[in-house]
Amino acid sequence: MSPTRKPLMSLNRKLLLSVILLFASFSLCFIGFQYNREKEFKVELLNTKLQDYNARIFEEIKDSANIENLLNKYTKRHVLKDLRVTVINLNGKVIYDNLKKDYNHIENHSNRPEVKLALSNSSGYDLRRTSGTTGITYFYSATLYDNYIIRSALPYNNDLIIKLRADQHFIWFTVFITLILAIIFSRFTKRIGTAISQLREFTIRADRNEPLDMDMETTFPHNELGDISQHIIKIYNRLRETKEDLYIEREKLITHLQISHEGLGIFTAQKKEILVNNLFTQYSNIISDINLLSSEEVFSIPELQKITEYINNPQKSPAGNKERRMSINIDKNGRIFIIECIIFQDQSFEISINDITQEEEQVRMKRQLTQNIAHELKTPVSSIQGYLETIVNNESLPKDKLKTFIERCYAQSNRLTRLLRDISVLTRMDEASNMIDMEKVDIHSLVRNIINEVSLELEEKNITVHNLLNKELPIRGNASLIYSIFRNLMDNAIAYAGTGISINIKCFREDELYYYFSFSDTGVGVGPEHLNRLFERFYRVDKGRSRKIGGTGLGLAIVKNSVIIHGGNISAKNNQGGGLEFIFTLAKN
Repeated sequence: MSPTRKPLMSLNRKLLLSVILLFASFSLCFIGFQYNREKEFKVELLNTKLQDYNARIFEEIKDSANIENLLNKYTKRHVLKDLRVTVINLNGKVIYDNLKKDYNHIENHSNRPEVKLALSNSSGYDLRRTSGTTGITYFYSATLYDNYIIRSALPYNNDLIIKLRADQHFIWFTVFITLILAIIFSRFTKRIGTAISQLREFTIRADRNEPLDMDMETTFPHNELGDISQHIIKIYNRLRETKEDLYIEREKLITHLQISHEGLGIFTAQKKEILVNNLFTQYSNIISDINLLSSEEVFSIPELQKITEYINNPQKSPAGNKERRMSINIDKNGRIFIIECIIFQDQSFEISINDITQEEEQVRMKRQLTQNIAHELKTPVSSIQGYLETIVNNESLPKDKLKTFIERCYAQSNRLTRLLRDISVLTRMDEASNMIDMEKVDIHSLVRNIINEVSLELEEKNITVHNLLNKELPIRGNASLIYSIFRNLMDNAIAYAGTGISINIKCFREDELYYYFSFSDTGVGVGPEHLNRLFERFYRVDKGRSRKIGGTGLGLAIVKNSVIIHGGNISAKNNQGGGLEFIFTLAKN
């Protein structure tokens, strides 16, 4: 986040300056307008006075034939100081001028501005013009009468300029009012600026997620802006509390997802992972024919094509529904899954994967467990009993035959011992899994030692093992149980996968909590109907062959329980190229 720059000028100063400039502009315009109006008023007043003088002159001469004598007498008695009186006929010829005796030689006045205005408007004036006759600057005022135009003029000197000057009292009054309003605006904008500055400080601290002072609400001024600011702070505090509550609920949801008994994945509308749990990754890899390196690759699984098409379809949900949902069933690798997709209003969606075979499996396994134990124990006991009965009832039994029967009894007793040992191991894991000691385990070294231990069996069957595990795979667990996981899987592959095969062991993915392992071979594999039962106790794909080899039928059950104790899950599936693959997870800690 870029640091907030301090403004060059505070807001209240900007606001005050803006208001003063605006009002000053208005005042200047008002002063200019009023000044011109006052000046025009003085000019109109002087023009009216001269027009009145023109009217009185006309009253003196209107009925007289000798205009010159009457005007000379009248101007001497009633003329203003320096006043010039001129009488002009309608053709523009001067027929009288009190300041010019030889006015007969004065040029025609029809082109004078005040004369033109008088001819067109009955009266007119010219504010300031220098006379071509006297060379003096005058203020002229002309009036049109029946047969001539009477024009009076005053010299445009200092006295006249003073008379025409506008009254300036209104200017000082306007300046005084402007100063008073500036002071009032200063106090008003200061209060507004203080509230806005405090609100700005609040927004900066809120943006930085800094704690707020408890008394910040009471520091705002008591006006409308202060009330708005206090409401904003209260809303922010409520949102902050809601955010904290949502964070707690989010942590609860994440914890729930991780311990949920179904695979859950939440994605954005663009199919980007938001949150997935371990079971979602586990189940999606069981359904997929290849190992998925990321959760987003689940949309490339052919079996999930209907779900993918449903997500891509922008159809609207039925009226009244807030989200859309659909579900499909998938039967893959001996497992039956219900996959449900829920699309929310913002087009994000959730995919849940449930293994519906698990509960039925557990019920069936519990029901068959007692029968299987009795059956498996009965087989070696019956064999031992039969051989011993033959020996007891035949005293003349040849020594070589006797030796053979005793060796067979010994082999069956060893098988019975291994069977009881495996049952004991499973019982301890079921009843006291929380009492198993945990320590740091180097899985790469552990697997390497197992490969060395079974090297003779591998050589006899021409089996190649590829240990693709990284040397750095630290895990905290029980070394004995982790050993039993990889040893039983190795023994199972050697015993049943066939000859001339390859075994691949790798960790194809990891996240913050788990390692994801794959143990696969290129052997004969198993039928799909057996895949979901491989981890059952005493379950055998080929019972006759298993007993001949000497297996107890509990190896993969021990593997499954050991994986569960280490916080993981395990599943089996057939590879497309042949062979069997076990996918399982182990918690890092």
